[in-house]
Amino acid sequence: MTTRAKGDRPSGPEHSLERMIFFSDAVFAIAITLLIIEVHVPALPLGSPDQAYLHALRHLMPNFFGFVVSFFVIGAFWAAHHRMFGLAAHYSERLVGANLMVLCTIVFLPFATAFMSANSGSLVPSALYAATLLLTGVLNRRLMFIVTSAPVVATDVSPDMIAYVRARSGTVIFGALCALLIAFIDPRFSQMGLLTIPIWQRLFLRRVDRQIARKAATA
Repeated sequence: MTTRAKGDRPSGPEHSLERMIFFSDAVFAIAITLLIIEVHVPALPLGSPDQAYLHALRHLMPNFFGFVVSFFVIGAFWAAHHRMFGLAAHYSERLVGANLMVLCTIVFLPFATAFMSANSGSLVPSALYAATLLLTGVLNRRLMFIVTSAPVVATDVSPDMIAYVRARSGTVIFGALCALLIAFIDPRFSQMGLLTIPIWQRLFLRRVDRQIARKAATA
């Protein structure tokens, strides 16, 4: 932790805030590692032909696809977590419960991924996966608003920056909602709904741009 003379402006998060950030990073790292552990290596008899190994790998394609998708999903949540706490300067007891709830759903994602991958194209596993992402997005947005509000947020963070960070936090929610709706129509294509996340992000950020432009014009 950065040392400072008495009366100097804080140059970083308080010790309790730092401990929570370090703990969160560890949980994200463990969760993202568990994704590949859930992809079990096929065991073939010694001397099996190459075609048998290729067939075993093709059988694992849904698992590999689920791993890649969830890897970048968890990575996106970690990036958002890193981004939001980069704006924080002070610790608050409200952060503990909100942060733990986000981490709880992150830790559950490897199971939801494995369940969906092992039952590709089925409604319940696909809906559970999308619902897990939706819940994670909602909880992450709640945490985002706590971090970007007083007394946690640094006093030198501009309202425009806060608006941009908050806008980005809603994109996963809408992408997961699309995936959930598609799951009830055709579970095989449920994860395609996650491809709408960049589209939602562009729309939300453009909305913030327009709001900032209107404020500047009326100032």
